Amino acid sequence: MMKQYDLLRDLCRQIHEDWIVNQKDWTEPGFRAIAVHRLGFWGWERSEGLLRSSVLLLYRVLWRYVRNHYGIEIPRSTVIGRRFRIAHQSGIVLHPHGHIGDDCIIRQNVTIGAVTWERFQDGPKIGHRVDIGAGAVILGKVTIGDGAKIGPNTVITTNVPAGATVFVEAPRMIQMKKC
Repeated sequence: MMKQYDLLRDLCRQIHEDWIVNQKDWTEPGFRAIAVHRLGFWGWERSEGLLRSSVLLLYRVLWRYVRNHYGIEIPRSTVIGRRFRIAHQSGIVLHPHGHIGDDCIIRQNVTIGAVTWERFQDGPKIGHRVDIGAGAVILGKVTIGDGAKIGPNTVITTNVPAGATVFVEAPRMIQMKKC
């Protein structure tokens, strides 16, 4: 029983760290989404027996609420490091086999997923302290190195080295000829 208590205390500490990094606001959709994820991950990986069944039932209800109400999909099997921040809600999908390191931040409309259904098992690996801009898409079995910055609307299908900054080319203006 002591082991379960210690594991539950660790879960509470981790959720508290997420609360702090999410501006100490329990009403933040990003904080709610990560707290629900932590509960599901803990329930699946660390609890047992009746406690596990109860936690996973609660998780399934809360997960659907977060997905449908806030537009944030984080499966319980996604491995997420400490102090994770979702800066804005809506359109966020994380791969069930993805790994995200400590102190990362993502913004709205980010997809971290598979390239094709046939290669569904290939989830991206995001390093520590990675900053992912709005609308970014990271696909396939790629690794994003520690401290990398991914700009808005950037599509990543290859590895990104640690400390790199990746942005899309600036848009260009095309004017119509006047008749």
